[in-house]
Amino acid sequence: MLVAGVCGAQENPLSDVHTAAPPVAAPPKEARPAPADGVAGGMPGIQVNVNLVLVPVSVTDPMNRLVTGLERDNFQLFDNNTGQVIKSFATEDAPISIGIVFDLSGSMQSKFVRARKALTAFLRTCNPQDEFFVVGFNDRPAILVDYTNDVEDVEARMVMLRPENRTALIDAMYLAVNKLKQAKYQRKALLVISDGGDNRSRYTQGELTRAVRESEVQIFSVGIFDAYAPTEEEQNGPLLLNDLSEMTGGRLFKVLDVQDLSDIAERISEELRDEYVLGYTPSDRRRDGAYRKLKVRLLPPAGLPQLTAHNREGYYAPSQ
Repeated sequence: MLVAGVCGAQENPLSDVHTAAPPVAAPPKEARPAPADGVAGGMPGIQVNVNLVLVPVSVTDPMNRLVTGLERDNFQLFDNNTGQVIKSFATEDAPISIGIVFDLSGSMQSKFVRARKALTAFLRTCNPQDEFFVVGFNDRPAILVDYTNDVEDVEARMVMLRPENRTALIDAMYLAVNKLKQAKYQRKALLVISDGGDNRSRYTQGELTRAVRESEVQIFSVGIFDAYAPTEEEQNGPLLLNDLSEMTGGRLFKVLDVQDLSDIAERISEELRDEYVLGYTPSDRRRDGAYRKLKVRLLPPAGLPQLTAHNREGYYAPSQ
């Protein structure tokens, strides 16, 4: 078990962990049964098979408030700019596999307690069937808590940690995206809690972006950014998290007051519960492995203001 003692003389548990993501072995069928045709185990983040693509969508109003209660006719869906027929429409709260990427770099010292409480608030509002794991990072990332649905276990391990050293954010996210390949459920999400940009990773932003595009992961980020960022890496931190979140249909929430952390974490949990899931059979049946862009257009009911849809920007078609 990787824990850090409260005494400064003890070693940092992340110091001996390599940043390269370990090979992902197929989980035993009896332990992690694969969902059949993207249905069992809940709605997927974006599931592609021979006939069906499922796309989760969250909707917000001009005040950035979550909008629920829309119907199938309020959505139009485009695959590479070609309109598609929405064949299935769901709003159910299906179980999710959630990876948590938690910043343990030195700059988090003054924010660590509140960030840890925010993580607890998030986990305690999840579906009881959800599973989650925790990747902690400073100079290097490490899996601190493997797949579990035991919130108390996560709390017990997190309380023993102490922030120190630099920030390998990209490596941590890369590790978490690969870890989600072992997920029980097809619907997958990543929650990133960090206060700055990357200044230590071995992987590049381009490599991470490619891995995210090839995955089915939806990314939500909680950015605890300083008003004055003295380095280029810290200045680029918000842009990095915002780009990765938006391309997956998630969002970046910037924390202006650390006292708001728990409220933001609970809101992200609520957003995961209240997504619309649109299903369609692509009119382009080619199995060419090409990247295809997705666009969701909203047709809100009369009387509602202009709404914004948040959805994954694309997917890779199956290949032979």
